[in-house]
Amino acid sequence: MLKKNEGIDIVKELGGIQTVEEAQALFEQRLDAEHLARIRRLSHPEVLIKIANAIAMCDPGRVYINTGTDADRAFIRQLALNKGEEAVLAMDGHTIHYDLKEEQGRIIDRTYYIANPDEKISSLANKILRDDARTVVREKMAGIMNGATMVVGLYIRGPVGAAASNPALEITSSAYVSHSAEILYRNAFDDFEKEVERLGHFYTNVHSEGLNRPEDLPNARVFMDRSHRTTYSFNCTYAGNTLLLKKGNHRFSVDKAVYEGKGLELAEHMFITGIDGPDGRVTWVAGAAPSGCGKTTTAMAGNHFVGDDLAQMWIDGNKSVRSINPECGIFGIVEDVNREGDPMLMDRLRNPGSEVIWSNVLIDEDGVPHWKGNGETPPTRGRNFHGPWKKGLVDSGGKEVPISHPNARCTIASSALANYSDMAEAAEGVETRVITYSGRDSDTMPPVWVAKNSAHGVVIGACIVSAATATEVGATGVKRAPWANAPFIPGALGDYMKAQFDFFGNAAIAENKRPIMAGLNYFLTHEARGGSGTKLLGEKKDVKAWLGWLERRAHGDVEAIDTPIGFIPRYEDLKPLFETLIDKAYPKELYERQFSLYIDNILARNDLQTTAYGKEENIPQLLFDVLGEQRDGLIDLKNRFGPVVTPDQLLEG
Repeated sequence: MLKKNEGIDIVKELGGIQTVEEAQALFEQRLDAEHLARIRRLSHPEVLIKIANAIAMCDPGRVYINTGTDADRAFIRQLALNKGEEAVLAMDGHTIHYDLKEEQGRIIDRTYYIANPDEKISSLANKILRDDARTVVREKMAGIMNGATMVVGLYIRGPVGAAASNPALEITSSAYVSHSAEILYRNAFDDFEKEVERLGHFYTNVHSEGLNRPEDLPNARVFMDRSHRTTYSFNCTYAGNTLLLKKGNHRFSVDKAVYEGKGLELAEHMFITGIDGPDGRVTWVAGAAPSGCGKTTTAMAGNHFVGDDLAQMWIDGNKSVRSINPECGIFGIVEDVNREGDPMLMDRLRNPGSEVIWSNVLIDEDGVPHWKGNGETPPTRGRNFHGPWKKGLVDSGGKEVPISHPNARCTIASSALANYSDMAEAAEGVETRVITYSGRDSDTMPPVWVAKNSAHGVVIGACIVSAATATEVGATGVKRAPWANAPFIPGALGDYMKAQFDFFGNAAIAENKRPIMAGLNYFLTHEARGGSGTKLLGEKKDVKAWLGWLERRAHGDVEAIDTPIGFIPRYEDLKPLFETLIDKAYPKELYERQFSLYIDNILARNDLQTTAYGKEENIPQLLFDVLGEQRDGLIDLKNRFGPVVTPDQLLEG
């Protein structure tokens, strides 16, 4: 069981500030008059002591208290330019940031949970004992900001006043990190202490890029102290390792939901989008997918955009599931973002009027960004994550350097998007009626299927398998990706799974408001369904039809075909949705290829999950019961119809 405030608070010990009086004395010594006046607007003892200790430990040359004004944002952006962390581009408001070419994703091998001696963490994560972490932090972070400007920001992860929002400090010497935070999160300087009092906690994040040299990367670390909800990051620049408001604090939110939520709260790696249904109805969908597996595309396929990456969920007093986005911006992968699949995002990326931070794309000689899969004629030279680039350039290993890194990103405010919904800032959140789980699955599951009940739905999430993406340094192959949240689950998987069963099966949810739970997969290939080649069996935009069907299924407007894995659509319901939602013909032959069950592939996945979870401690028996029930049903189908079962055969019974 996770214990709050267990063991030493490392930054407090290394900083040596124990009281508010000591903190105020340090502020008077280290802050200029303007920023001393700003910090004196704060009074919460724990907040002041945390900030003071970060200053004492890191020893910056200057401290800038960011209050979120336009002037503060302009200062931070200019600081990023002055330091060379960003550079201006041809389009007004656009800048480019390059991470070290060796650090183009999350450094999972150097990311650790700080653990007390008797504390269990996820079997999929690394841990370091508290005393050892203290030694490393003292060695690597003491004085690391000497001569640099420390920017202190006070943010809220979610709308002010929301039940599941989380206040967080971002303390960094990277102006790029602070600039990104200003786009992606809500600066809540004026409301911060009120929210801390209301919610009873806050997160703290301390980061320094150090000297930003390749030779320092082996010494880069990301530490997450679960007991004191404090993160430490140093000698790294990629936002996934440095903008700890994001995935670092998401981990703390997962802990909070699992160990304090009492089956009434979740923190998920999910988009949130609203789908228009008949007669003006809007149905809200939250969906999980591993990074790089289409969350942004799926979120943008909705009519009312709230978020593309993270969701805080809770059961409210009206017996419905509510969701908010902790973020207010997009840190989105741009590879394969183009006008055909992502027209609204492309509009903002290619036309003036929005602030955009680009990272690790190619910038041509005219100051215009380019990336792989944008559907445009690529330049033959420019500068990218590797340095000066021209077509045909190879790296030291003889491998051709692509025009942009597969994990190249754009950072942009959600409010810039044409389908942005004002509900993104509603403290009450959105009533969520559909939950989806997906990954890069080329050969096994159909494009969409709905769980028979909440327990089966939790198992869909537990059993995501996905091709590795470029979001993690060194990741290759196909791997299990439970709930698309596995990298961010700090505690035992069994504890997290129990929280999922408890939440979605909770009697506090009214039956007529209980979300349907579904699998979503638009990565099936031709060769996996009797054809040839690895081209997708369908198009990215088809997800609009899958979401449209789920919207109608959530309200009981359409029937479905019963299978051992859940309910799949009928052809007569999908065909008109393709015509009306995306103006596309949907032949019966394609439907049959997509929705036939390839029994042996599904059984292999079932066995993989049963074996893998069988090695974990304290996995709820309900998971194995559901997998066993599905396996028995699949074997029965195979015995009756053979290894490939068509929808028509399923209808025969």
